[in-house]
Amino acid sequence: MPPPLALADPLTALAAPAEPVTTAGDTQLVIAALLGIAAVVLLIAWAKVHPFLSLILGAAVLGVAASVAPDKMITSFTAGVGSTAGGVGLLIALGAMIGGLLAESGGADGIVNRTVGRVSGRTLPWAMAAVAALIGLPLFFEVGVVLLVPIVLLVSMRTDVPLMKIGIPALAGLSVLHGLVPPHPGPLVAISSLNADLGLTLGLGLLVAIPTVIIAGPVFGTFIARYVPATAPAALLPTRRDPGRTTEAAAQRDVDGDLLTDDDLVNPGGGRPGEPVDDSGTETSRRTPAFWPAVITVLLPVVLMLLRAIGELTVDEGTAGRRTLDIVGTPIVALLAGVILAMFTLGYQAGFSRSQVSSVIGGSLPPIAGILLIVAAGGGFKQVLVDAGVGNLVADAAKDANLSPLLLGWLVAVGIRVATGSATVATITAAGIVAPLAASLDKPEVALLALAIGCGSLFLSHVNDAGFWLVKEYFGLTVGQTLKSWSLMETIISVVGFLGVLLLDLLL
Repeated sequence: MPPPLALADPLTALAAPAEPVTTAGDTQLVIAALLGIAAVVLLIAWAKVHPFLSLILGAAVLGVAASVAPDKMITSFTAGVGSTAGGVGLLIALGAMIGGLLAESGGADGIVNRTVGRVSGRTLPWAMAAVAALIGLPLFFEVGVVLLVPIVLLVSMRTDVPLMKIGIPALAGLSVLHGLVPPHPGPLVAISSLNADLGLTLGLGLLVAIPTVIIAGPVFGTFIARYVPATAPAALLPTRRDPGRTTEAAAQRDVDGDLLTDDDLVNPGGGRPGEPVDDSGTETSRRTPAFWPAVITVLLPVVLMLLRAIGELTVDEGTAGRRTLDIVGTPIVALLAGVILAMFTLGYQAGFSRSQVSSVIGGSLPPIAGILLIVAAGGGFKQVLVDAGVGNLVADAAKDANLSPLLLGWLVAVGIRVATGSATVATITAAGIVAPLAASLDKPEVALLALAIGCGSLFLSHVNDAGFWLVKEYFGLTVGQTLKSWSLMETIISVVGFLGVLLLDLLL
């Protein structure tokens, strides 16, 4: 009899068809899958349709081509949307709340300034990579860029260290954590689709992330700084921001094309985009949170989930200790604990009133609405793939070709990433296609499969990725310089990370 907590974890709840939704043959299913994926790619890359709509339309194309009845197609899609939003969506929202408090309270600035202020110029790239990885745990990539890049520009100007030498390590730390470590959307979607163990995936993801950040960050940054000279744009150097004003230049788009404004990220407001926090009367009492409380708040959810994974390996089932670890390490409980702690360490201790803490938490949600919709629609697209039998078809083909599931997952994610520019879409699609393979793998291999897909989803960011333009504008680079630095860095992350996954597969 399975433990009761197995049903409580939203990441294990996947929609499954009660019966096949189509009688299409193998050839028709292959054509249907290619048409569905091609529709998503063309709609995003060529027609510039939002990924949310593109995934819905792509699922419709897939269903029609596979001769799925309309009612079954709708049922399959909505089941996938519901299971993904109910599991992954809650965790993304809780993670965004921690990130919002970290940003608005000045806790992120405190972590950056404390770390960077205590190192010399020679070790600055390593310090920036470490800081980026730390604050990248709860923050989305684009939020981390908005927070970190102005600091990077200022440090480069004050220390006379080449901008790329410290900028690339910061970007590498953010990107690796975004692609490989929960509670970011991509890793959560892969974990959900594959029924992987979140704590185990988190632990293995951190093992892969450390050497990947080192190679793609300080090592590559030191090398590429010789060939990509860059000067900090004066307009982007850190200044005191006016929360009541948002200029067109302050508006940036995140990696999946959702509009995020400077005001949404830095001064989230009362739950509606563009409404600033009412901080009248608190100017003299506002203070930056202490360094260690901010660090502990960021790491608390990670530690709780890791403790659960360790407990599963070392503590006997049925004991009080095991039950306690299972409860506190459940992703929703761990992140909720992080939010509650952040309300005190990053909210009240920073001088916010109760209403202001509520405003910051509410204001952290509107910017992620687009991400949640894309992830949910991707879950629907994935479910139509699975229910139509495409996943089983790919699994059978992989077995016949003796192709490693890890390599297959990575290659599929690479192809979708390069074609669409969306790491989230690449992760969702690849995870849906290789999901049947996970049933025959043990727990560590399933976790590694999720990480392999995450690595593939970071491959070669180029002009169809809004993150490419975000980095280009923030660092004042040309398109060619961005390709030489950012795009090559992302490719290094993908390849080195995947090699790390393969190495762990040999050792485990």
